[in-house]
Amino acid sequence: MADRTARLSVDGIKGTIELPIHLGTVGPDVVDVAPLTAKGIFTYDPGFVATASCQSAITYIDGDEGVLLYRGYPIEQLAEQSDHLEVCYLLLNGELPNAKQKQEFVRTITRHTMVHEQLRTFFNGFRRGAHPMAIMCGVVGALSAFYHDSLDIDDEAHRKITAHRLIAKIPTIAAMSYKYSIGQPFLYPRNDFDYATNFLYMMFGSPCETFEPNPVISRAMDRIFLLHADHEQNASTSTVRLAGSTGANPFACIAAGIAALWGPAHGGANEAVLKMLREIGSPKNVPKFVKRAKDKNDSYRLMGFGHRVYKNYDPRAKIMQETCREVLTELGIDRDPLLQIATQLEKIALEDEYFIEKRLYPNVDFYSGIILKAIGIPTEMFTVIFATGRTPGWIAHWKEMVSAPYKIGRPRQLYLGPKKRDFVPIEQRTS
Repeated sequence: MADRTARLSVDGIKGTIELPIHLGTVGPDVVDVAPLTAKGIFTYDPGFVATASCQSAITYIDGDEGVLLYRGYPIEQLAEQSDHLEVCYLLLNGELPNAKQKQEFVRTITRHTMVHEQLRTFFNGFRRGAHPMAIMCGVVGALSAFYHDSLDIDDEAHRKITAHRLIAKIPTIAAMSYKYSIGQPFLYPRNDFDYATNFLYMMFGSPCETFEPNPVISRAMDRIFLLHADHEQNASTSTVRLAGSTGANPFACIAAGIAALWGPAHGGANEAVLKMLREIGSPKNVPKFVKRAKDKNDSYRLMGFGHRVYKNYDPRAKIMQETCREVLTELGIDRDPLLQIATQLEKIALEDEYFIEKRLYPNVDFYSGIILKAIGIPTEMFTVIFATGRTPGWIAHWKEMVSAPYKIGRPRQLYLGPKKRDFVPIEQRTS
């Protein structure tokens, strides 16, 4: 039911068109333009930057104030006091778990981390040097062929078990994608490790020696997953919802999200940060590249600064900045040339009037890229890790959509092609 009503007058249409205005819990009011279709009118909004495609109760962003809430909880509080699996439970269920619920959820996820043994042989169909994201797209999409016992999207129990399987198995598949690309044997997950430590073990462990977890690194990995867990209706989440609106199985929907995330304009930002640092090459070159970034006649721009949504400081970046310091101190690698370049760029961005005025603050991708490099994760795995962290958000949005009445996604268009014309036989065509 509408909270208020807007009235639109259009040349050629008698009277006014009444458009309901809906009021969310927080955030801007939303004008419902659905009544326009009955008048043969559509709105035009390239990129859907001013269009609410759905109702959701999962994540809220206030870009002007630098606010990010998961189910109402500030991201700063969750990052400081919670962990990734507890946040997964929150996103899926709407509330934080009590001690018993969390213990049961963690146990369930832990028991589902292994993948079907035949899935291991599926990897042999890929080239050894294949990009891990290419492998992820294929393998995750194929999960429906291995776990076809719970694909009824109208069955709440099926939706629940599928959500648990995806959250549990995505890190395993991610690590397997990496191991396959470098020719090392797969490692089975270990139930005595927590979620982040288990991922690091499957990434860097070896059957030839004992794996010694580093709690600082594990905590940093857990925070990276947590901070990327959801981010409202971004390109990949919208892709998951659009695919899900057709009734597609959840594994196919998540594979679609992974494909969308693979784009350099979306999930490749932290990878672009490392490429930028390599291009700069040395701390002494930083002023030259900063000067280029300020030159409005130069197309060059610094990666990892500013954000399409946040017009203030990215709240996730503040947490990542602290985590970055902890990791570099723990590993004692603050003398790494690329990290020195990053530190110098950060200092300039936080103090230089040009960056402050344009609100080009370091974003979460800037710091996460530095952390992942410091840990030893190769650049081509950055987006895979992003996908691993974002999986619970994708599932939460898919689950929210299919748990209530929904419509198949069908955007309209502004047609600019030829009007109706008659077919001309080929022998009569003059040009």
